[in-house]
Amino acid sequence: MPAPALASVTIYTTRLCGYCVVAKRLLTQKGVAFTEVLADDRADLRDWLIDTTGRNTVPQIFINGASVGGYDDMAALEKRGKLDTLLQTAPPTELSALPS
Repeated sequence: MPAPALASVTIYTTRLCGYCVVAKRLLTQKGVAFTEVLADDRADLRDWLIDTTGRNTVPQIFINGASVGGYDDMAALEKRGKLDTLLQTAPPTELSALPS
């Protein structure tokens, strides 16, 4: 079993999103605490996500303030054995706040 997660994880979701459910499930199975931000009815937040990630889909997952993409991207990191390394990296002391 990997070491406990140290990273700051934020996941932007919507209520009716199957990929959001499986992304949260994967993080939960790994014992990762995360902040979920619902983007339903939040045009400002959706615009920020598009500007920041270039994508208009959810979930959008940020680890230590950096976008790692959606569920498929996170699952690919897991498959390549790179997700645990990201999750075990403590955030920088001056982590910029993400929109909530």
